[in-house]
Amino acid sequence: MAFMTDRKRAAGLGSAKTGTEHHWHMMVTSVALVPLVVLFIFTFGAILGSPYEEVIAYYQRPVPATIAILTMLVGFNHFANGVRATIEDYTGGMTRKALIIGMTCLSYTAAAFAIFAIVRIAL
Repeated sequence: MAFMTDRKRAAGLGSAKTGTEHHWHMMVTSVALVPLVVLFIFTFGAILGSPYEEVIAYYQRPVPATIAILTMLVGFNHFANGVRATIEDYTGGMTRKALIIGMTCLSYTAAAFAIFAIVRIAL
């Protein structure tokens, strides 16, 4: 029977040196989403229920299109980081790698489609 000190038991189980950066990134994107979502709700809500032609004309203006694009960019970035943290906490091995790759592809693809749609309307 080997005697292990608390320090010996904890060796190699410490910080991975990335938690602070990840936490900071999540905090920045969540703070950025607060005004963006409010602005998006007001710009989207103002045109909700309008005919197709009015919606197209409305999103051809730079301010609503920019707000929508920024909300999509920051929102999907925040989503990707949050889901990645969840996957890292609850899975391991090859499953973890496959889920992270799949989630990253899904979030970037969804962001690209959302931004493409807004740019297509705006131009």
